[in-house]
Amino acid sequence: MQAREIHAVIRTVKWEVARWPEPVVGAVARQSGRDPFLVLISCLLSLRTKDKTTAEASARLFAAASTPTAMQQMTPAALEQAIYPVGFYRTKAKQIGQICTQLLERYRGRVPDQIEELLTLPGVGRKTANLVVTVGYQKPGICVDIHVHRISNRWGYVKTESPDATEQALRDRLPRKYWITLNDLLVPYGQNLCQPVSPFCSRCKIAQYCDRVGVTHSR
Repeated sequence: MQAREIHAVIRTVKWEVARWPEPVVGAVARQSGRDPFLVLISCLLSLRTKDKTTAEASARLFAAASTPTAMQQMTPAALEQAIYPVGFYRTKAKQIGQICTQLLERYRGRVPDQIEELLTLPGVGRKTANLVVTVGYQKPGICVDIHVHRISNRWGYVKTESPDATEQALRDRLPRKYWITLNDLLVPYGQNLCQPVSPFCSRCKIAQYCDRVGVTHSR
């Protein structure tokens, strides 16, 4: 993919994803008025978990507690029960409790808006930190999950071996105006059309721009 083609690609992807459900963390942000704390917790719950399960677990947990103070007061058992069956729910319940404690002790209950500070919180990696910054605070950042990593490499727009390397490559090449929205676009695109195995290339309206790197079979 040529650098100049990204504008047409992003414009087309925006039209395409409008017919699919928005990613769960984006829905939480919209419904909560972009509450960074709820964005942070829902993103943590979403790791290695399907969107439907994440949405249901987030709704149960936030109905019981929606602030660091209230969530910290929940027992570990209550946290586990609220978020089950998200992936690694026991570990995540422990991390949520630790995050709430650190937010209250270090930041007076406020979620940091800097990636490096967010990375010091239990269970928070670059994907989660970038998502909080972009979705929760509307500040520049590039959230790279497995979909963004796979698709941007499949396009031939970057050539990287890991999500962290993809983030840096995109920071160097992707126009800044697309940074915040890229994850919200490529997650549903990757879930519904540009799938890991046998993507629907025959239905893809940006096929002319895609190098199809690594694609051995498509539909």
